Amino acid sequence: MNVSLQNIDKVSALLTVKLEKADYQENVEKSLKSLRQKAQIPGFRKGMVPMSLVKKMYGKSAVAEEVNKLLSEKVYEYIKENNLNILGEPLPNEDKQKEIDFDTMEEFEFLFDLALAPEFTVEVSAKDKVPYYSVKVTDEMLDQQVKAYTQRNGHYDQVEVYEENDMLKGLISELDKKGNVKEGGISVEEAVLMPSYMKNDAQKALFNGAKVGDVISFNPNTAYDGHEAEIASLLKIEKEAATDVKADFSFQVKEITRFVQGELNQEIFDQVLGKDEVKTEEEFLAKVRELIAAQFVPDSDYKFLKDLRDLLIEKIGKLEFSESLLKRIMLLNNKDKDNAFVEEHYDESIAELTWHLIKEQLVKDLEIKVEQSDVFEMAKSATKAQFAQYGMLTIPDDLLENYAHEMLKKRESVDGLVNRAVESKLATALKGKVKLTKKTLSVEEFNQLFK
Repeated sequence: MNVSLQNIDKVSALLTVKLEKADYQENVEKSLKSLRQKAQIPGFRKGMVPMSLVKKMYGKSAVAEEVNKLLSEKVYEYIKENNLNILGEPLPNEDKQKEIDFDTMEEFEFLFDLALAPEFTVEVSAKDKVPYYSVKVTDEMLDQQVKAYTQRNGHYDQVEVYEENDMLKGLISELDKKGNVKEGGISVEEAVLMPSYMKNDAQKALFNGAKVGDVISFNPNTAYDGHEAEIASLLKIEKEAATDVKADFSFQVKEITRFVQGELNQEIFDQVLGKDEVKTEEEFLAKVRELIAAQFVPDSDYKFLKDLRDLLIEKIGKLEFSESLLKRIMLLNNKDKDNAFVEEHYDESIAELTWHLIKEQLVKDLEIKVEQSDVFEMAKSATKAQFAQYGMLTIPDDLLENYAHEMLKKRESVDGLVNRAVESKLATALKGKVKLTKKTLSVEEFNQLFK
């Protein structure tokens, strides 16, 4: 067996693997013996098929299988032992590779094209200025979050007089043109109505100051601007039938329910931050402000790496790649696409590849390592971020862990989490290496950075 490498240029090479019969024959014999023991051929007992017949039937496929297994093993062994930084997979050579015939040949020569990663150096220092954006947590954002907490501990009261956002329950009845209850018309005994959701302000105003026992006449079609779904829901009819409902209706108020927010007290402090973590409202608000700010840190780090990427790509300049080989690799990786797709997306792919190589070098130079525990913590962090989108900033650790374990059962989730863990550690390390030009933005301005 002989494996050799010929450098075509700085970014491509030809790998040649020569195999002799002695390299693979022992494994072929073992394979055929195994096949003989399992073979079930009419006229022969199991395991008693003549070896000559087994070789005749399976010899070619056995040689092909063992040669290919040995070939794959030796190719990747050579690449690893010689620290070759290849891009994509080794590609069968299209020009010099001779046809392989497993029926007649005993010695084989395989040729592979290798796309090599370009050599370059990248350094970061305090001379590199990179913007770092933080979000200003406004009092309004803080109030909204605190309101979300107090609402969880709120309760409903029965009241006598309607105010905005109250819920009404009562008898709703269709009226005829004279304003009387229509015989055989639509009627709902326990109809639920929230005037604050009405689209028409004049109709909404009809309920201002309504008391238990009052009867209010209104027009559902006008009130909800003809929206069939809302009319159908109120009147308990099919959506299709709601289109034809144009009449006025009476609503006899039987019950008015008002939501009363919970008090901001020690119970909420403990629910949100843990028992006795804070004792005063001032301490609680400060902690919640920190929690809100922490939500934006991953996005801030992402933008930081994006800006650093642009700076470093500009610093190292345009890298040399084997364009023909990379286009072949792109085509293999996108088997449902054609050459036009490759041409259209080639430059974009090269930009992504360049940043990938820069990241690899930085991770190596900074000795960044990602352990299983880091991936698990990233899964918890991703779960926490999902809950935060719904205003739930503090989630019990056991719940986060359960969600994280579920995420880690999916291979595609693991790959993404590993990459995020690497980038998180990389951002942390690089923030200490470069000069950060810190800028604080409103959440609206911050979101604009990603458009």
